[in-house]
Amino acid sequence: MTQFIQLHLLTSYPPSNLNRDDLGRPKTAIMGGLPRLRISSQSLKRAWRESSVMETAVHAEHIGIRTKRMGGYLLDALIEGVSLVQLLENETSKTSGLSKVREPVSIELAKAWSRLIAECFGDVEGKSKKETIDPRDKIKEEIQLKQLAHFNNAEIQALEKVLNQIANEKMEPSFSKEEAKERFLFHAHTAVDVAMFGRMLASAVAYNSEAAVQVAHAITVHPMEPDQDFFTAVDDLNKREDDAGAGHLGVSEFGAGLFYLYICIDKDLLIRNLNNNEELASRAIVALCEAAATVAPSGKQNSFASRARASYLLAEKGNQQPRSLSVAFLKRLTSDDILSQSIAAITQTKENFDKVYGPCADESRSMNVLTGEGNLSDVLKFITI
Repeated sequence: MTQFIQLHLLTSYPPSNLNRDDLGRPKTAIMGGLPRLRISSQSLKRAWRESSVMETAVHAEHIGIRTKRMGGYLLDALIEGVSLVQLLENETSKTSGLSKVREPVSIELAKAWSRLIAECFGDVEGKSKKETIDPRDKIKEEIQLKQLAHFNNAEIQALEKVLNQIANEKMEPSFSKEEAKERFLFHAHTAVDVAMFGRMLASAVAYNSEAAVQVAHAITVHPMEPDQDFFTAVDDLNKREDDAGAGHLGVSEFGAGLFYLYICIDKDLLIRNLNNNEELASRAIVALCEAAATVAPSGKQNSFASRARASYLLAEKGNQQPRSLSVAFLKRLTSDDILSQSIAAITQTKENFDKVYGPCADESRSMNVLTGEGNLSDVLKFITI
């Protein structure tokens, strides 16, 4: 039977704007008929997969790349004869300073191969949206994917070998798109973020990956709406001789609150997604849990320094059907001590679920910053045993 690991976290963020909507405001939702602040699961997952916690635990070679621009990188790697892996790691996205690893190929051959490979992962733009640009940049625009695609590291390593073969043999792309998919797309993964959060390729559904980790949107346990901060900025060179006014006026929106977050991990599916590598799956689970407890989205951090760690974490594991405990916060909290009341609400709701349905998990562990009980290290050990 499938083993599920469920995480319930309470994290208090001071004034912040971690995750903005299309108007630059903190995201919101209505829950229990009341407005709440919200942090989207997409924002949280990106923060975790990009964190040093994840990189340290599973190493960079087990983290994939999500991009529309892989075709352009393939084009540059072929034309310049540089390593695709090094080019992707190069923060400036430029070939200057990279050593040659193979013979360069013509721009025509590079374009044909780059387009064929890119089309394995999705539809490409087809034509440049810009009028007059460099010929190579024009090709990059044409072969850019219309949607983001997740490339796992095994696929990138395989592409590197293909580029060597193309350069050595000046090989023409003589096979069909379907044959190309079989050659360049992998079912099994060694990238933990692809294995955890899934992959959807509209043009190659056979190579999709079902997410082994489900992440809810974090939501405040209490009613809250965004506030507005009217601010001014002073011009340092304004000596107030003619004008004593501010150099800039503006409005920034923010919010603060105690957020509840729920995460469900299908451990067996994660292991299968990682080609039955149980050791790597365990490291991924530990990294995910630690990141969820310690890493916040980066939005507006320079303006608010709203870094926070979870004040409460409950971990459960068992074969039972998972369930969120968000129902604990449908009703407005009335206490001045919202954190302790929220912990009590989670505990009581968990007990009530067990009374009505029977045990909803085999075991659980928790840590509580408010009382100093439990610790993260013990929780991490618990979820991997």
